[in-house]
Amino acid sequence: MGTGVAAATTRAAGEAAEARALAHLQGQGLVLVARHYRIGGGPRVPAAEVDLIVRERDGTLVFVEVRARRSTAHGGAAASVGAAKQRRIVRAARQYLARLPSPPPCRFDVIAIDGERLEWLRAAFDASA
Repeated sequence: MGTGVAAATTRAAGEAAEARALAHLQGQGLVLVARHYRIGGGPRVPAAEVDLIVRERDGTLVFVEVRARRSTAHGGAAASVGAAKQRRIVRAARQYLARLPSPPPCRFDVIAIDGERLEWLRAAFDASA
């Protein structure tokens, strides 16, 4: 299998995981605000993306990282959201919030999908990451 096919398969699996995560969040009453919010990088700064931005009923804006793994080997999906990834998500969130006239309360969640198991980790990390 060539790299193009592998990349397409990985991308399709990621899209399926995000769709499953979004359906779960919407089932809990959250509303989609944006999907794949991305900011560009530079020569020394990598690009950053937030998978899902959703709003709680109380107005809290939630920046969601979706991670999926076939199994919990190597720490599982939640463990794969390391400090560098958290910093990139926070950087993208700050840029998103800067565009708003009055930024609402916000938090950073992770949806971890290990095989068939979905776990919603509310306030998984904070902006000091």
